[in-house]
Amino acid sequence: MKELIEYIARSLVEDPTQVQVHQERIGGRVHLELRVAKEDMGRVIGKSGRVANAMRVLLRVASAQEGKQATLDVADPR
Repeated sequence: MKELIEYIARSLVEDPTQVQVHQERIGGRVHLELRVAKEDMGRVIGKSGRVANAMRVLLRVASAQEGKQATLDVADPR
């Protein structure tokens, strides 16, 4: 699942080297946190959050196929 989000994010941004995905397992759930360069935040979030929501839908489908639950947060760059 982590690889899926990394692939999608790297395809969208101008600077793919800044894409970081942190994965944390909490019981049967997987929580992913995506960080990109500040300049690329708009590309990853999209207008009205549509791109980020589409990534969440794809993540839910992929995790359901594995019998797990997953969430995705797009975090502010540090």
